[in-house]
Parts: sequence; C-alpha cells; structure tokens
Amino acid sequence: MSCKFTILSPGQWRLKIAPGLPSAGGVSQVKKRVRPRFRCYPLCVERRADIQKLVELVERLRGENGCPWDREQTRETLKPLLIEEAYEVLDALDRASPAELKEELGDLLFQVVFHAQIAQEKGEFHLADIIDRLHDKMIRRHPHVFGDSNLRTSGDVLKNWEDIKAAEKGTPSSSRPDSTSSLLDGIPLKLPAIHRANQLTAKASRVGFDWPDLHGVLRKLREETEEIVEAHSRKDAQKLADEVGDLLFVAVNVARFLGIDPETALRRSNDRFERRFRYVEAKIKEQGRELKEASLAEMDALWEQAKRIDD
Repeated sequence: MSCKFTILSPGQWRLKIAPGLPSAGGVSQVKKRVRPRFRCYPLCVERRADIQKLVELVERLRGENGCPWDREQTRETLKPLLIEEAYEVLDALDRASPAELKEELGDLLFQVVFHAQIAQEKGEFHLADIIDRLHDKMIRRHPHVFGDSNLRTSGDVLKNWEDIKAAEKGTPSSSRPDSTSSLLDGIPLKLPAIHRANQLTAKASRVGFDWPDLHGVLRKLREETEEIVEAHSRKDAQKLADEVGDLLFVAVNVARFLGIDPETALRRSNDRFERRFRYVEAKIKEQGRELKEASLAEMDALWEQAKRIDD
C-alpha cells in the first residue's frame, strides 16, 4: 500500500491513496497500520509551524535587508560548516548529552534549511520538495513495512535496500550486473578516508571478494607491517607512504570483521589519549614545572596512573 500525508492545518490532514486502492477501505487500512507507529503524529501536526518559522527566518537573513554575512554565503562557503556541524552532532552523541544533542541537531538542521533556501533562490527546488522526496524514498525502500515484501532479518533488509537503491540510481546490484557501472558506485568521494574504506570493502564483501575469516585479515595486517619495514629500509618515501596507507586500510577491515565501526573506535582512542595526556600535563603543572622539563620516565609513570584511572 502506498500513501502520502499532507498537513493542511492543525488537526487537519489529507491522505492520498495509491491508484487502484478503494479510498474508504484504503483510509481505514492505513489508519490501522500507521496509527500505532505514529503516536506522536498529532504533536507533529501542531508543531508544523516551527519548521516554517525557521524557513522564514532564513529567508529574512538572505533577503534584501538581511544579514550581510548570510547573504554572501554560497554552497561552496557552506561546505566546511556543514561538515563541522555534523561532527559536532557526533561529539554530542559521544558525550551522551541530550541538551547538547538538541543544540547541535538544530545547528545541522539550520544548514539543511540554508541550502534549501539557496536552491529556492536559484529556482531549483524547495524544502518541501526535499521532504517529499525523502518521504517517498523511505517508503520505497521499506516494502516490508509499507508493502507486501516478507523480509525477516536485518541482512535481508540491507540486501533489499541496496537492490532498490541500485535500481533507483541505475547502478548494478549484486543480483543485477551491468558492464558499464560498478558495485562501488554511490560511495561519496568526500567521506572520511576510514569510513570510505569501510564502505568500499563492505560492498565488495557482499559478492565474496573478501578474506575468508578474521585470521586471514590479521595475517595481511602482519604482512603490511613487514612491508613498511622493508620500504623504510630502502628509504623510498612514496612506497613507504603507500605501505602505511595499506596498513591503515587493512586495519579498517580488521574492525569490519569484528563488527566494530572503525571511525568510532578511533575517536574513542583519540579521546583516551587526550584524557590521559591532559592528566600527565596537570600532574606536572602541580609540581610547578613545564611539561618539557619532565623526563620520559616521569611522563610514562604518570601515563600509567592515568590508564589505571581510566580502567
């Protein structure tokens, strides 16, 4: 069954039923299936104006008598801000702070609305078009929820998702090979390198291009370490850089085999390092000394203290 909600006013909405489905019976069926999943819907209807006031705010900022800085912004100048806001959302999630998460999600939403406003000014699309497209896409890609498909496991859902996505984009899926395209199409070039490596190899693994087991990828990790030593002994800078890259690439696959997100794991390691190093700094400063005045042995001892506190 396919349907679309259109909000008309508080407490009023229109339901569009797919062609061929009797309207009365269709509405009744949809209400029965949808209401349990959307218990917050009346609240969403009542709060619909909140998005509109944000849209109007951005329109004013970009308008003739608006903010000079906002009016000067382009898609290019906003790129780093979009990435920064996304990472600040991740920081808030890592700190498990609902207040910070609410703040950072708002900042990220502002970026979405800002880009939609630029597109509207160019006559390309509106924010409503983004929402409609997303809504329809999610329904298409969840036929096991909104249709008659019978997908019982997360693996089945992900496989079907990729097939539907490939069909939408005209790229091959594992079950629809194509001589002019690649299974790896659609992985953004601008992803962080670790995340992109994870996605590349995860997609390749779906057609069997992978190590047979964890022991195989760990052997490859040791092999790459030996190749770094060899490249270093030859003083070949380019080869050494390539081998370091290969080592990192294989390390990402170790994480994938273990079901660990490598980006998250590395962020956690970064956090541990920073926390422990700050502890070492603080202890040295308590002695009235600068960090550069401490010996490596002293710093190592304080580092071990920090580790015990962490554990």
